[in-house]
Amino acid sequence: MITTENPFIFYSRLRLIELTGVRSKNLKELLGHLKTVNGSCIYYHTHHFLQRHEFVSPEPPNDFAYWVSEVLGDDNLGEELASIDIIAHPTIRSIRESIIDTIEKSIKARPRLKNLEAPEGEEFNFLKATSFVFSANHEAKTLKEFRDCLDQISNSSIYFHMFEARLRLERSTNDFSNWLATSLDEKQLAVKIARLDSYTCTAEELRKKMLVIIDKRIAELKG
Repeated sequence: MITTENPFIFYSRLRLIELTGVRSKNLKELLGHLKTVNGSCIYYHTHHFLQRHEFVSPEPPNDFAYWVSEVLGDDNLGEELASIDIIAHPTIRSIRESIIDTIEKSIKARPRLKNLEAPEGEEFNFLKATSFVFSANHEAKTLKEFRDCLDQISNSSIYFHMFEARLRLERSTNDFSNWLATSLDEKQLAVKIARLDSYTCTAEELRKKMLVIIDKRIAELKG
């Protein structure tokens, strides 16, 4: 079993959710703000539902889709926004661009959308998430050590490495798969973990699925 000189260091994070004071009462204002707000706003409004990972399997909505459907009353555009495949995007920037492009195309095709306005008190309020990252006091140099750490870390640590760090570092895959492939040369194992449907599982379900995959690989290495 390979021992790497590049250990995997596990991190976790705490989040502070803040009001930005930026709000929109119609699609024109929403578009303008989408182009200028901090990326942490885009991240929050497309990913905060994943915080439910600790308890229940999340549904994959985003706040923009919900507001357009439920407040502005346009189900067609709401469905188009909800159908944006967030997991397919490697960066917050590309998520932002996809949302903007979807709204702009709908307005061009259906100019009447410009006339839709939210009732007073139901404007879209932009929030942002500030993350505080800290060591989880676990690190691994072998696959067995990685497996044992994975069994002990918190759900917040799993969330950080599976979702947040991927987007923060603009990688095409999660931290676990990246390290397994580049540091332990476990490319097939890395692909199997990357293929897990992490957006429809709880964090605990993700942990169990990864442990099953890794345990099988460890057994193979032991022969």
